[in-house]
Amino acid sequence: MASSSGNDDDLTIPRAAINKMIKETLPNVRVANDARELVVNCCTEFIHLVSSEANEICNKSEKKTISPEHVIQALESLGFGSYISEVKEVLQECKTVALKRRKASSRLENLGIPEEELLRQQQELFAKVTEIMKSETTYGETTVLFQVHLLCYLKSSLDSTTIRG
Repeated sequence: MASSSGNDDDLTIPRAAINKMIKETLPNVRVANDARELVVNCCTEFIHLVSSEANEICNKSEKKTISPEHVIQALESLGFGSYISEVKEVLQECKTVALKRRKASSRLENLGIPEEELLRQQQELFAKVTEIMKSETTYGETTVLFQVHLLCYLKSSLDSTTIRG
């Protein structure tokens, strides 16, 4: 790969990633180190070529962010049109995985309990702790520590679920 900068290592795909892809694609084939290096350089050059073309297409359409459509147009204009259907399939898979991750990361949705019910339960717990603290005239060290930890837990639980009373 011809480059005017001396930082070629900064602009390559990690060898571990390439080795993993080679091993998964060709599990029973030994690949020489110089062949692996050639694959790394080819991948890096291909990414540079496609991203540069996508950037030009993006600029021509007066956009500031390269979109998947710009990449697909770049593949077409560079003569890699035969990859487009597979690229679209992979793009759809990526969108599906991202959507599933977003849904999985929502703790409230995973609980299956309405937000109002969670808020009611938290308020009930706060009231119980407050009542316990009011009813005891002398606090043992263990009781106080337990109550402090419980209040801290309830507060962090309240903060992490973004329920506000």
